[in-house]
Amino acid sequence: MNRITNLLSIQYPLIQAGMVWCSGWELASEVSKSGGLGVIGSGSMYPEILDEHLTKCKASGAQQFAVNIPLLYPQIDEHIKTIIKHRVPVVISSAGSPKKWTKQLQNEGIKVLHVVSSALFALKSQDAGVDGIIAEGFEAGGHNGRDETTTLCLIPAVKEQIEIPLIAAGGISSGKSMLAAMVLGAEGVQIGSRFVASQESSAHASFKQAVIEAKEGDTELSLKSVTPVRLLKNEFYEEVKKATESGASGDELKALLGKGRAKKGMFEGDLDQGELEIGQIASLLHEVIPAKDIVAEIINEYNNIGGKKLGGYFDF
Repeated sequence: MNRITNLLSIQYPLIQAGMVWCSGWELASEVSKSGGLGVIGSGSMYPEILDEHLTKCKASGAQQFAVNIPLLYPQIDEHIKTIIKHRVPVVISSAGSPKKWTKQLQNEGIKVLHVVSSALFALKSQDAGVDGIIAEGFEAGGHNGRDETTTLCLIPAVKEQIEIPLIAAGGISSGKSMLAAMVLGAEGVQIGSRFVASQESSAHASFKQAVIEAKEGDTELSLKSVTPVRLLKNEFYEEVKKATESGASGDELKALLGKGRAKKGMFEGDLDQGELEIGQIASLLHEVIPAKDIVAEIINEYNNIGGKKLGGYFDF
């Protein structure tokens, strides 16, 4: 046990990231029932869809689970109401300041974690009263920090500045990388890309296959002048690269991105014109397996290579 397992009432300090179009109730439920913290990614959901996913997650028998909510989500008020109605144990906020909603959620008995990409924003989030920080390095999939700070540098930098529990994210997919994050000062890890390639992920089968076929160098942080996002290279990525190199404005890049591009790629399986968000770690993923096996592999490897020496051995 450590501060993360105690805070979140989970067996292992392992959080499955709330990835848009990939993290529905089935994945969240399976990770939670396997000892980690499963997360429903609400950023791609209409309010009534989130309500449906929460109803099914609770009915599945999952006790501890979370909802990830981007704070720039246009219908955030409705999502907050739905989260409170379902008495969601944990909220993971991102993409904005947590100051507005943290106290309201905590007053309802909900723990709040916030995702940051710098020590500065970690401090601001601590000042806002969040219960824990998720520091996400440049390696991560999806939306990312403009400063391109790697997890190896970010975790000790944040650890120096905050007193509340710290969770590492970005480039973590194994027990070895989990142990490395703990040595650097984290007390838990958040893992996204590895769970994209799980059987329970709501990602399209074609996207999952593209992820496990990805090679070193097949992803790149793009759209930095709009909203930084790490993309698997495809035709759409090449269009973005060409437009950026030719000096396209932010508005022109937004027009190129359009609406529903991520859904088209990750959920509907358009590998040419879709936005394919995934982390650098994709090149180390080679098969699609059940989420419970992913959790078991990570924890077993962590324990076997020295987790006990850190005082963080986690029993099955």
